[in-house]
Amino acid sequence: MKTAVQSKLFNRDLSWLKFNERILMEAERDSVPLLERIKFLSIFSSNLDEFYRVRMPVLLALEKISSKEDNDLHINADLVETANTMISGQQERYGKALQKDIIPKLKDQNIEVVYGRKFPKEIQKETRRYFLSQVLAFLQPVSVKKNTIFFPSNNQLYFLVTVTRGDEKKAFILNIPSNELPRFYKIDKEDKTYIVFLDDIIRFNLEVVFSDAEITGCFSFKITRDAEIDLKDEYSGSLSEQLEIQLSKRDNGLATRFLHQPGIPKNVIKLLRKLFNLKKANLVEGGQYHNLKDLMSFPVKNAALSNKDWTKICHCDLVQNSLLDEISKKDIIIHTPYQSYDTILRFFNEAAIDKDVKEIYLTIYRVATDSKIINALISAAKNGKKVFVLVELKARFDEANNIKWAKKMKEQGVEIVYSVTALKVHAKIALVKKQQGNRMHYTGLLATGNFNESTAAFYTDHILMTANKDILREIELLFMFLAKRVKPEKTVPVNFEHILVAQFNLQEKFLALIDREIEFAKAGKDASITIKLNNLEEKILINKLYEASQAGVKINMFVRSICRLVAGVDGMSENITVTRIVDRYLEHGRIFIFNNLGKKDVFLGSADWMNRNIYRRIEVCFPVYDEAIKAEILHIIDIQKKDNLQGVSIDDEMNNQPVKKDGTLIASQSEIYKFLQNQH
Repeated sequence: MKTAVQSKLFNRDLSWLKFNERILMEAERDSVPLLERIKFLSIFSSNLDEFYRVRMPVLLALEKISSKEDNDLHINADLVETANTMISGQQERYGKALQKDIIPKLKDQNIEVVYGRKFPKEIQKETRRYFLSQVLAFLQPVSVKKNTIFFPSNNQLYFLVTVTRGDEKKAFILNIPSNELPRFYKIDKEDKTYIVFLDDIIRFNLEVVFSDAEITGCFSFKITRDAEIDLKDEYSGSLSEQLEIQLSKRDNGLATRFLHQPGIPKNVIKLLRKLFNLKKANLVEGGQYHNLKDLMSFPVKNAALSNKDWTKICHCDLVQNSLLDEISKKDIIIHTPYQSYDTILRFFNEAAIDKDVKEIYLTIYRVATDSKIINALISAAKNGKKVFVLVELKARFDEANNIKWAKKMKEQGVEIVYSVTALKVHAKIALVKKQQGNRMHYTGLLATGNFNESTAAFYTDHILMTANKDILREIELLFMFLAKRVKPEKTVPVNFEHILVAQFNLQEKFLALIDREIEFAKAGKDASITIKLNNLEEKILINKLYEASQAGVKINMFVRSICRLVAGVDGMSENITVTRIVDRYLEHGRIFIFNNLGKKDVFLGSADWMNRNIYRRIEVCFPVYDEAIKAEILHIIDIQKKDNLQGVSIDDEMNNQPVKKDGTLIASQSEIYKFLQNQH
């Protein structure tokens, strides 16, 4: 009989904060090179901004629901308080890592970061020159009064400057133009490098801006706003036009955080809250510097303080012949970023120029800002081929880039289709049709990540190139469905037997595969499941994993970010372990392995087990039929199971627990790179 504990789930957003803590742990580690630690500080800061833009509005809404008398959702009333407490503790650790550890160690390397203090005499003339010649042109002070009309841009940096003119006290908002100028300014003096903040270059030259007043205070602040875009399911006009209107409103959204340097006079804060409609925003006292995501552009290059470069592994054996012909002989897989993305670019380039290629189909979710793939598609259309592209305009924070490329492709003759409003297309699939005699020959790409050469440089993903007729016939059926621009329930059902497609058979198939392992376990046979995801949230699938654990199925989960599943609880999930790996590359590939009495069914795909992926998106997971490729995937996963340096276990309190370091120390990404080097 099931008990209440069997449906125990972590809160999604608090779990995400625990993932961000894991990022912070890398910034705190002495074994990580100094400049890499700075990158992890940047990632942590960027993630926290996204939390306030995307997740804090949800927590605020849940808190509002929890206060109602008829709250039957069992929502904790203290979610926001708990999140704020977690964030506060993490930010304290962040400040300690940066100020007490990283900055002093940089100084030991003759790199002096001027942080929270006046400029040394050696650089005062140079910073003054830079301020007068480069910075001053962008400064726009605004007087703060009861009738002030000013709207701070989302996540932009500002100073609140207080001054006195005679007996009169005044306050001004002064922009810090970090969008127009580099956040950091580097000055080389003999054998020492100085790094200063743009903020301080302004701060220490304020008398130029307010020459007729005495400056009494200068406090940095920024406002973070809700990033949600409101799209109606039924609407008139084009989706791209509606999105462009909504994007113009995004930075005017509800303020969720007012982050400020301590010391702003209370009466001024009260006035700012009224002027900028900050009543519902979290007031957070931070440090002197905000937007430390800008540390990603820290202007120091030093190989000795960075990770050793891993040269991209090349599929050089494929260079002499047509790639499309090679794929027709056997399946090929590319593991980014270990292996070069050039093979994927070549797939599209060859398809664009090959006189026998007649049609190209592709889904686009996030593409590079200067996408070589899209330029190849435009060339293909110009070369007389039919090119069909499903563009997902609703990819959060990539909407504008996708709109730009959709317009450009359409102008050049590419057939562009957008998804229906309430359903995102997150599948990563491509199909090429090539005339061979009287027949059309198909080749295709199926991937776990976006067709994006920029993110492929640091996202771990798997891209399968195949000519498998069963798989590609079903990919063709999916493109035919997408071209109709209808919801699945409003069309004739498509019977997918090989690929797993969300909205059609994906959840049902995964449940059946888990059930099969449950039956094996109940019969006393070896039963195991290994699943690697970015995020794990969906209740039905989690509860099925709990059921499998209780039946004796051994379950290894690799979950990078959100994980609502609670592992290691007696009577519920004692046969489940959850590992989180954070290293130089972002773990992004989704892998699903079901033991099947040792015959191992392996699937790759685009789908996390989140509510949005299962219920509101078109996702594609696909089987790995090639035995050599299957063995390669299994070996990669086996390496990750042994990771006792970069892997942590997620315990039943959501904590990141270091893995016991028994025997050989293994960092899985390094070992995977070595393994793939030996494969080619």
